[in-house]
Amino acid sequence: MHPQLIAAASAAIALFSLWRFFIRLRRDRMVADTPAVRIRSAAQGYVKVTGRAQPAGPAPTTAPLSSRPCVWWDYAIAHEETDSKGNTHWHEVERATSVELFVLVDADGARCLVGPVTAEVTPTDKDVWYGALPRPVGPLPTASSLLHSGEWRYTERLLGVGTPLCVMGELRSHSEVGDVNAATAQKLRDWKQDQQTLLARFDTNHDGRLDAIEWEAARRAATSEAQAQTLSSGIERISVISEPRNGEPFLIAPMNAAQLEKRERRYAALYFVAGLIGVCVCAWALSHP
Repeated sequence: MHPQLIAAASAAIALFSLWRFFIRLRRDRMVADTPAVRIRSAAQGYVKVTGRAQPAGPAPTTAPLSSRPCVWWDYAIAHEETDSKGNTHWHEVERATSVELFVLVDADGARCLVGPVTAEVTPTDKDVWYGALPRPVGPLPTASSLLHSGEWRYTERLLGVGTPLCVMGELRSHSEVGDVNAATAQKLRDWKQDQQTLLARFDTNHDGRLDAIEWEAARRAATSEAQAQTLSSGIERISVISEPRNGEPFLIAPMNAAQLEKRERRYAALYFVAGLIGVCVCAWALSHP
């Protein structure tokens, strides 16, 4: 290859690698500078939390291709095609990613929901296998995927139930109290079941029935009691971690906080080394016309 072409190619690689290095460096600093917090004490905003993944419902979701239980899945199906020159390539015909919420339970037993849409998910399992049908049939094969037979390729990535996770994203929460109107209506229905007590309390003219004014007094009393009971009852805090609104990384990884920080530093270092090699090769090519 001509030295000028080598110089141009290596310069392009160096520029791309160094650009990715600065992006990764910024991301590495954000991951390292965001402290891990407990779910119970976490404030709303960008957070880093750790815990174990559990299904949000009574049963885990099922992976579409292998039917394995999980909390998150992603799959792709590709077909092997041959062009007019006899060259073969894989053409992706179907892809889908789970959008179901799952639960993160930390060491204190506190829980929050995780909405994985748009997240960068590192799977616990990634499997590739082959077959003769557009969709796989039967359980996941145990044979190696290096040698394959079949014109269809199936790729599936999963997050297993109970997996330790580190999640970085935006925590949004709100508090829910009971519906006062519904509680008032229920209280009035209960009072009607005991007419003697109802009349004794609100039949002020003692005519054996409640007129409009007396019924309004009963309704106000029911509303007041329902409000007092609702406010004194436990307030449920519902927290959801989802895509950040300000462009911060949204990461779901099966590792602890220290391992995630180490991984980000490693990727930044790899891009820096690639960029440095590109600069050196470019300088060598320019010095050997």
